[in-house]
This record gives sequence, structure tokens and C-alpha cells, in this order.
Amino acid sequence: MTDMEMQSNKMSITEETQATRKECGKRGRKPGRKTSTEKLDIKAKLERSRQSARECRARKKLRYQYLEELVADREKAVVALRTELERLIQWNNQLSESNTPTNNDQLLQELGILKQE
Repeated sequence: MTDMEMQSNKMSITEETQATRKECGKRGRKPGRKTSTEKLDIKAKLERSRQSARECRARKKLRYQYLEELVADREKAVVALRTELERLIQWNNQLSESNTPTNNDQLLQELGILKQE
């Protein structure tokens, strides 16, 4: 196609769209123009969205802090249970060798079998 044909095609397309726009008359809003209330609504909506995002990030941060504390507490409990298990394994080994454990009274008190005086 030559340049003139392309230009004439473009002109005919723009004329058709303008003709269809003119047919609808002057009723309603013109496209592309926003009223002042719509601009305020958009600004308010954006501000609400920003506030919501801030609150979401704050909740997320608190949740992660809570979960990290929970994990730290569980890790401490695991360490304490492992040390107790090791101590009980040693006590069991001493008993199985027919040796009296050196800290027998302390272990019985911890287990609740022997009451403190």
C-alpha cells in the first residue's frame, strides 16, 4: 500500500469513530474527563489502600515475631529435654553396671520419687 492509501484509511477510520461519538449526543460524561468528586474518591481509595497495606505489613511483622519467639521457646525445650535424656541414659548405664550413681538422691528428687527434706 502506498502512503496515501494508508493515510486515507486512517482518516476514514477516525471519521467513523467521530461520527459514532457524535450520534450519541451530549448526554453523559465525556470520556477522559474526571469530575472533582471522582478525583477525591480515587485519592481516598488510594489512601485507604495504603493504610490497609501498612496495617497488613504490621500484622505480618507481629505474626513473624510471635512465630520466631515460639520457635525459640521450642528449641530451648528441645535442648532441655536432650540434656535430661542424656542424664537419664547415663544413670541407666550406671544402674545396669550395678554401680550406684553418684547423684542418685538428686535424680530421685528430680523425678519426684524422693521428697526433699
